[in-house]
Amino acid sequence: MSNEVRELVLRTRSADAAVVLSAVGEVDMVSAPKLSSAVAEALSTGAPVLVIDLSEVGFFGSAGLSVLVEALEASAGRELRVVATAPVRRPVELTGLDELLDIYGTVEEALAGAE
Repeated sequence: MSNEVRELVLRTRSADAAVVLSAVGEVDMVSAPKLSSAVAEALSTGAPVLVIDLSEVGFFGSAGLSVLVEALEASAGRELRVVATAPVRRPVELTGLDELLDIYGTVEEALAGAE
């Protein structure tokens, strides 16, 4: 078993009226500012929908939760959709953020707007 920390890799792409920001790796105190900057940049495009794909994130700490809260506050009238699997979904649900965010299982579901 490796203790190697997975560096956060971010990719952004357009999909119809949405911007999809995909993250791969771990979101912690060190990498959260990188994610925050990418979210701000994606929101600055003016796209009506931002999908934050966290399905390939293996660790999601409190700093990541803060990024989601900031994104929610900055989205101002745009739809914010989050794709999350267990490592992300669990802390989101424990903090009650799932009541404020639209959480999806896949990017395809998020783009379709289906829950």
